[in-house]
Amino acid sequence: MSEEYSIPEGLYYTEEHEWIKVLEDGRVLVGITDYAQKSLHEVVYIEAPSEGDKLKQGEVFGAVESVKAVSDIYAPLSGTVEEVNEELIDSPELINSDPYGKGWIVKIASKTLEDELGGLMGPDQYREHIESLKE
Repeated sequence: MSEEYSIPEGLYYTEEHEWIKVLEDGRVLVGITDYAQKSLHEVVYIEAPSEGDKLKQGEVFGAVESVKAVSDIYAPLSGTVEEVNEELIDSPELINSDPYGKGWIVKIASKTLEDELGGLMGPDQYREHIESLKE
């Protein structure tokens, strides 16, 4: 393997390279993975939904723009946007420097969390998914 990607334990992943962290209050943080940010290179702009927006699992809810490309961001699960990471407006590069920390994109409240988590990947499955893309 030519490049290692950070794939933290305790998170869920999508085929489109979003990550989900379930918080203690049952809400979830959503961001894009280390693989995604490295593929995009230097992130220069983020288009995020607004607080109160309703998201449906699998549908586009925003975009990440880099010096190389624009990539859609897909809702990893259905729910309502409770918070948008406002820091990304002024500092979109946080997605590159800290994709699983300060680079989170939205916080979602989901009534279907338990049902929809089963369709997501754990760290080992996601690692295999990335490997399969290289073939």
